[in-house]
Formats: sequence, structure tokens, C-alpha cells
Amino acid sequence: MSTRRLTTAQALVSFLARQYTERDGRRQRLISATWGIFGHGNVAGIGQALLETGHSMPYFQGRNEQSMVHAAVGYARQSGRLSAHAVTTSIGPGATNLVTGAALATINHLPVLLLPGDTFATRPADPVLQQLEVPSAGDVSVNDCLRPVSRYFDRITRPEALVPAALQAMRTLADPAETGAVTLALPQDVQAEAYDWPEEFFAERIWYVRRPAPDAHELEQAVRAVRTARRPLIVAGGGVHHSAAEETLAAFAAATRIPVASTQAGKGSLRHDHPADVGGIGPTGTAAADELARTADLVIGIGTRYSDFTTASATLFSNPAVRFLNLNITGFDAHKLAALPLVADARTALEALTGALNERNYRVDPAYETECTEAKEHWEQRVDAAFGADDPHARPTQAQVLGLLDTLVTDDDILINAAGSLPGDLHRLWRTRSRRQYHVEYGYSCMGYEIPAAIGVQLAAPGRPVWALVGDGTYLMNPTEIVTAVQENLPIKVVVLQNHGYASIGGLSETVGGERFGTAYRHRSADGSFTGPPLPVDLAANAASLGMRVLRAKTVHDLREALTEARSADRPTCVYVETETADTVSGPPPAQAWWDVPVAETATRPSAVKAREDYDRHAAARRRHL
Repeated sequence: MSTRRLTTAQALVSFLARQYTERDGRRQRLISATWGIFGHGNVAGIGQALLETGHSMPYFQGRNEQSMVHAAVGYARQSGRLSAHAVTTSIGPGATNLVTGAALATINHLPVLLLPGDTFATRPADPVLQQLEVPSAGDVSVNDCLRPVSRYFDRITRPEALVPAALQAMRTLADPAETGAVTLALPQDVQAEAYDWPEEFFAERIWYVRRPAPDAHELEQAVRAVRTARRPLIVAGGGVHHSAAEETLAAFAAATRIPVASTQAGKGSLRHDHPADVGGIGPTGTAAADELARTADLVIGIGTRYSDFTTASATLFSNPAVRFLNLNITGFDAHKLAALPLVADARTALEALTGALNERNYRVDPAYETECTEAKEHWEQRVDAAFGADDPHARPTQAQVLGLLDTLVTDDDILINAAGSLPGDLHRLWRTRSRRQYHVEYGYSCMGYEIPAAIGVQLAAPGRPVWALVGDGTYLMNPTEIVTAVQENLPIKVVVLQNHGYASIGGLSETVGGERFGTAYRHRSADGSFTGPPLPVDLAANAASLGMRVLRAKTVHDLREALTEARSADRPTCVYVETETADTVSGPPPAQAWWDVPVAETATRPSAVKAREDYDRHAAARRRHL
């Protein structure tokens, strides 16, 4: 048997460079690049291997380990989960900094390969620098924190153990039902240890991304459920995008006239102007979608996991006769809400369902179709009102910022957001023009995701305008990857909305009796509260100090010009605008459904007492769908 003598790290990097995915006849690299920050736990192993391997494995230099994972996740999502990045770190804090990003990847079913350094497998000195000692278990390290947030985890304590572990890692990354964060913990001594590797390990491998077809019995049940429903509603989730089923969904909706609402992950499954699109669903959704959800007698979930933001904390689907039909590639999600399951690839299942219903000439009642159309038209009028900015010399509201962007973007633009008040405004107001334009990470809703994710998206979509929309709270969490964008000359556009506080949580605090406590960025007053003047923080100057070109906008007129200039920029550019204060930042329209955030059951402050009364009233509407 022919062998090749390499270190474990060299073997791993060489192996990764020969892995491919293929779906629908399209082939691409499974691991197309590696992000890394080097320390004593990986510099002589993976670091040396990347140097030795050269251009066959591109390398990106990160500034924060969590951010590197976010960038990799942005890349994977924009690549349709068919291509991913690896992330390497040292041991200790470098490794534990991966945990948040890993959780985000796994919750959103997005592939990323994590390669944290680990303590010595041979234990020549114990403990070593940054080692966590567990008196009751000598084989535990900080990397074990990654176990619950990884879809696959292994610690490579011998070189030869890499062979089965690497193959399992690739299988998991390429599996549309299993994918997420995959962790191979690499003890620093094992990384540098040489071994005679079989040449077959480095053979080119193609991992076919399957499209499982629906079971005949489940398909027949699904057809019967749709045909007997009088008020069906589709809830499109992220699985529509992951399956590249957007055109199939559009054809299904055009044939059946069933209205389509979308989750945050599923928004953009239909263009905003498709007759069947009724907008986002849930507390951040549209009045049209939420009212249809309340009266639906059949909810057809496609690629959704039914988070509490989709179900309005189990209060939204209130028709006593409502049933559920779930198309999902995972049986776990397909069976939620006691649904009829249709376990299959979203596109394959939709094609089969469309064919079966067309054979029976199925279409919703014209009166229901008209009702949906009129509700959509009425909501669009509310969007126009929220986007409107009649006074060019006024300070813009957050909704007006989105309205100005709405007038500038085309199908090519990509918007990225994750946390704060912006996801709500985007979900209910944004008019999505193409299937990968709307990139809001709401599975983990992680502050600090946007800027690094924009870098990953820009790498996956060169030449397309990529916008990272961030509030001041999110910006302060994680601005450091701006340096990476500058280093790589990636022309991302970062729009910083300064509203002097945590606007989203401030509003929520007010509704639950918290009186916006601890949510404003202000000086401390004499009474100890944070009610003094706004902090003199200049985020625009900070972005400039990190190498970005910065455009400041004070008025609606200024902002229009700045956004226009940023869109055509060929270098990383920041648009900085101070919006209305935190208590008015979201503007109209308000939430269209409830979200369960428990309120203090006993309190002396009137705001909390009133909030509890409201909470009890809403909570009484919760139901279990059995």
C-alpha cells in the first residue's frame, strides 16, 4: 500500500483540499478556505500545514474567533450550504470563543468546520498553559464545551484516528438533514506528529447532497389534507432556501393560489410582488399573514422548525379546526405540532405535491384568494406610510432608513442583520426582490453577527452589493472584523444606526414592566439611573480608525446621498446615521402578534402590575396542538 508521510495537521489540510459536494450536477469545494488566529496550540500544527500546503487551501486572517465562525456561516448560507469554511484556533480562550458561533451554526443548520487546538494528548507536562484541570476527569478540556453545540465532535488523540473522524466530519457537513457545526479537537502534539498515511485518504471525494423523495403514503395524506382545506396557509421556512426550492414554491403557489407567509429564515422564498406572498409571520410579521394564520384550517410548513416567533408563542394558529402538514427533510421537525409529516427534500416534495394536486385540478376558493389579495394590498399601504420621508431635512426614523434603501437596491443587493429592533422592521416591512437578498440570522439572533457575516457573504457573492445593517449596541459588540474587510479589500457596506441604546430590548422592557431599565446608553444621573445625556461615543470615528471610509448622514437628504455613494463604492464603506431615539426607533406598524416573555408575578411598581395583567390575558390564549 502506497503511503505519504505527513504530520496530522498536514494530512488534514491536504484531505480537506480534495473534498467536494455535488447537487443537481453542480460540483464545488466542500471546504474552500480556512480562517485562523494562531497561538501556541495551533501555530506549529495547522498553521505550519497551511503554510506548507500553499494556495490549495486559501487562508483568511481573523481578529476574533467568534467572528471567524460568523464569517464562515455567512459564506455557507450564501453558498446554499454546498460549500463551507474551516476555522482554526489555539487552545484555551481561542477555543472557547468558538462556542457562540458554533451554536449559531448548528441552530440554523449551516455547515462550518471547527479545528480548535487542544492540550497535549501525551501529557508531557500537566497542566500546560491555558489548560482547564478537572480533578475527576483527566480527559476533559475546554473543547468539551463545544460538544452540545456541534452536530459531530471528536478529539483526535492519535494520528490514525483522523481517518475515520475526518470522513464522519465531511459526511455530517454535507448531509442536509444533519449539517451544522462540526468540531475536530486537535491536541497540539498530535497536530505536529508524523504518520504514514495511505494515499487513498487523499483521493478526491465527492459528497452527493441528496434530495430524498416523499413516501407515497405520506404524499397521499398530504394531497387529501390540502384538498379538504378551505383556508390553507403556507409557512415558508429556511428549508425552502436550503433546498433551492424558491421557483418550485412559486409555481406551486401560482397553481393552487395558496397564500405564502414566511419566517425570518424563509423570507424571500417568494418575491415580495408575487401574488401569493403575504409577508412575514408572527410577532414581527404582517397583519395580512397573521390574520390568515389565525383563521387557517391547514398550515403547510415547508422547511420550518416552528420557533416561538413563528407560532407567536403558541397563540397564533387559533382556528379550533386547524391542522398541520409539514414538509421537512428532518423527521424531528416534520412531526412538530402533531402534523401530518412529509419527510423529504423541500423541492422534491413540492414538485410531487404540485403534480398530484394539478391532476385533481385543485385551487383555493376565489373568495379566499380575493381576501388574501386585499389584505396584502392594505399592508403595502402601511409599508408605504412607514417608509415615507416627506421632510428631507429631518432626522430619519429607522423605518425611513429602510425605505431609502428600498428605493436604491436591485435584485443583486444582499441585506444582513441579526439582532435588535431591525429584524422586526425588516421582517414586516422589507420588500425582498431575490431569493438570497434577505439574510437575517434569527435562529440564534446573535448580536455582532452582521459585520463578519457580511465578509463571508461577500466572499461567496463577489460583485454583489452586501449591506450589514447594525445598531449601535450590535456594533459595539463586535466591530473588529472591519479590519479583515479592509485587509482583503472587500467592499461591504456597513450602515450604523445610532439610537443611543438597546432599542429592541428597551421597547420590550417597557411592555413587561421593566421601564427600559439598563437599556439606554446614557450617563448616570444623580439618582443612580442611566438617564443623563447620551454618551459621547463616536462610532463613525471608530470605524474610520479601523480603516473604513465613513459617510456621515444627519438628515433624510444626507442619508439618501450617502447610501447611493456607498452602494457604488469599491472599498469597505460605513454609512453612519443618528436615528430617532430608542423609544420611537421602530415606528409604525406595531407587532401583529404576541411573544411570550414572562412578567413578574408579584410587583409594587404600577408598570409591572399592569404588564402582568396583559401577560395573563395573552397567555390564556396559548394552546397545544395535539
